Amino acid sequence: MCGIVGYVGPREVVPLLIAGLRRLEYRGYDSAGVAVVCDGALETRRAEGKLDRLVERLAEQPVSGSYGVAHTRWATHGKPTERNAHPVVDSKNRIAIIHNGIIENFLAIKRRLMGEGWTFATDTDTEVIANLVSSYYTGDLAAAVKRAVGELEGMYACALIGTGGTDADGHAIEEIVAVRQGTPLVLGLGKGESFLASDPAALIAHTRDVIFLDNGDIARLTRSQIEIWDRSGAAVQRPVTRLNWDPQQVEKGGYKHFMLKEIHEQPQAARDTFGGRVDFETGKIGFDALELAPDYVRSLSRIQLLACGTSWHAAHIGKFLIEEMARIPVEVDYASEYRYRDPIVDASVLVAGISQSGETIDTVWAMEAAKERGARLIALSNVPGSQATRISSGTLYTHAGPEIGVASTKAFTTQLVAFYLLALYLRQQLGREVELELLAPLAHLPQAISEA
Repeated sequence: MCGIVGYVGPREVVPLLIAGLRRLEYRGYDSAGVAVVCDGALETRRAEGKLDRLVERLAEQPVSGSYGVAHTRWATHGKPTERNAHPVVDSKNRIAIIHNGIIENFLAIKRRLMGEGWTFATDTDTEVIANLVSSYYTGDLAAAVKRAVGELEGMYACALIGTGGTDADGHAIEEIVAVRQGTPLVLGLGKGESFLASDPAALIAHTRDVIFLDNGDIARLTRSQIEIWDRSGAAVQRPVTRLNWDPQQVEKGGYKHFMLKEIHEQPQAARDTFGGRVDFETGKIGFDALELAPDYVRSLSRIQLLACGTSWHAAHIGKFLIEEMARIPVEVDYASEYRYRDPIVDASVLVAGISQSGETIDTVWAMEAAKERGARLIALSNVPGSQATRISSGTLYTHAGPEIGVASTKAFTTQLVAFYLLALYLRQQLGREVELELLAPLAHLPQAISEA
């Protein structure tokens, strides 16, 4: 998931944007950045890592303005580097965009734009949107965005600022254009100012009057008004919601209870689990905290999955996926019974412990029993630094985020996504091609879950 913040109004924009990102910092740790228009020119500041790195960069290279956008990123396309950080600028340096989501058909559009002479400086699908919008931009940013989004397929929320637009009196236009398709985007109404964010928590310090965009909506924000068009291009009025939230309600994101919130977080959580691990152009799968060499994978006699409860059910689906994709035999064991039966396991067996918390004691004990017999351990977990991850030689993190509701929702869903990734990775390490047809449904998954 990524954090989006935008502002247009009389206040100095950068401190306001940074304060908004602070509330959304949990949504992305890879990089952060801001873009503002200063004296008619785009100015961007970006930094790899957590938000404090961006704050340091801004102290070294200050920038100011009255409108702009900011972003904290969890990578999907492209490695988590400063080069791929948002905001992303088009190759003519007149449009800056921040983006949360996945453009499923980015590659086809990218190839077409490259044929038309557009250049690309990042590995992101976001830059495709920037250049596509710029290719239609003649001073009316909203019109260019409307035309561009008609060609995009996927699930996304974007906010764009541009230079070159003027009003009827010839004055430079201060505006943000936003579009929502599947991924949440909320607008904030102030007196002589407008706000936007991916989560109302970023706006509550400035306004309690908000508008939640519908799927397909395009919005134009200025100091004096907010205009909204639906996917057909017709002007629409969306209801203004008055937020009367206490801090706990802010934490719940406006939902009645945590379980409902977490049900609706499943599209984002699924995307976060495969984000940055799949190269949709080359079909390559990679993990930061898990490395299984091809020779080792070829030496495996079988894989054992150890889990309890919800994770045990996920493991059974994982068995089907791995056996189908990689053709390696898989056994699923209930972790609480595993160590009592003197299991037959040795160095030719890869053992994976599955635990949302990484602290399920029966699973940890079962993993230790397998390790004592010479098996190689990996963990599939949501919590870095947990016990299961510490005793393992590698971990496949699910990136579900905190799951407070008792009945599992997004933790289970992300375990299934992780197993799909693992199955494809093992297939790859065995020298078999990971066809793009196997990856395309993955890119579409968040939108499919959202629609369901």
